[in-house]
Amino acid sequence: MRIGFLYNHDQIHQIPHSLPIALELARLHPEAEILLAVTTDRIEAEIRRLIGPNLPACLRIERLLIRSSGRQWAASLLDFALPAQKLLIYGDNLTFFSSLDILVVTERTSLILKTRFGLQRPLMVLADHGAGDRAIGFGSSAAQFDHILAAGQKTRDRLQSEAGVDPEKISVTGYVKFDMKPCRTASLPMNANGRQTVLYNPHLSPHLSSWYKWGRSLLDWFCDQDRYNLIFAPHIMLFERRFVFTVDRFRIGLPGRLASRYAGHAHIHIDLGSTASTDMTYTNAADVYLGDVSSQIYEFLAHPRPCAFLNPFGYHHDGDPNFAHWRAGPVIDGLAELPAKLEAASNEHASYYRHRQQQLIDYTFAPALPSASAKAASVLIALGSRTAVAKSDSSVTLNA
Repeated sequence: MRIGFLYNHDQIHQIPHSLPIALELARLHPEAEILLAVTTDRIEAEIRRLIGPNLPACLRIERLLIRSSGRQWAASLLDFALPAQKLLIYGDNLTFFSSLDILVVTERTSLILKTRFGLQRPLMVLADHGAGDRAIGFGSSAAQFDHILAAGQKTRDRLQSEAGVDPEKISVTGYVKFDMKPCRTASLPMNANGRQTVLYNPHLSPHLSSWYKWGRSLLDWFCDQDRYNLIFAPHIMLFERRFVFTVDRFRIGLPGRLASRYAGHAHIHIDLGSTASTDMTYTNAADVYLGDVSSQIYEFLAHPRPCAFLNPFGYHHDGDPNFAHWRAGPVIDGLAELPAKLEAASNEHASYYRHRQQQLIDYTFAPALPSASAKAASVLIALGSRTAVAKSDSSVTLNA
């Protein structure tokens, strides 16, 4: 059985959502052939760092390339704004993809293997990155996957009701990323100064992110006050390109550059894209979460703590499942509310918000015993076995 894991991304943040499954497959089913398909040096280096020096014998890293130098050149010119190289990878590696029995992916772009190139093989399995509430995570395209590995009941329910996914095609496994432990301590030097540490974690989507309207003013406020530390660790893709495009609602954002005045403050830590911003180091190190719509809120709430949410667009969020996580703390509708709402997040946490947070966590993440990765690995093996039996039955029928 050949099982591929695709890492065709611009950054490293999606790796922990499927790599633990590959490692569990290698441990539990060494008879399988497991291929980690990578497309950049950055991705390959991060995978090797996470695995360590000893790759399991049944696991191999496969480099996928754009075959034409002309196409590679054209893609590199467009990559300042669009994921051109990422899209060209699919058509230039159809032989590899069609050689697999199962392909595990962490995003939906890869569905063009079916919709554009018409591949019937391999089975495509979604191990989605994140377990947030945004509607884009439950779009109709999800129904085109052969199977989906869901973190919990919330994902199962919304995929069925909003995307029309057959419940037989969904397996609830738990949150795979929790199986990939941080490679570093979750404390920073400033954590010892007696202040509460706030993690500001804005998303990149121009129509949802607090960064474009409020981000710099918010950083100015944290620089000038003496009550809180601040970790500024936005979505790793926010500053990756000059422009940010979103497809769920077509918007173009210009993140700009971060002014030098924010550096040099002992109580401010800025990270625009290191490995620490993807491995839960900061969600573990913070006392308070401050954000908008990033699914990292759920990684933070795995250990319930105070949080507050930024609503620069004035969304009517009550009862909206796309903003369900905003029930976990006070919502800030104007920057003048920031000091009072941060204080309320802590003061009202135990008496009011903690219970809400636990409800959100229980609905988002299923218990994972022995682990989410082991459960997901078992699902993949069962899928592969059923496919092999179906092929064998088909062969007997044809030869009769």
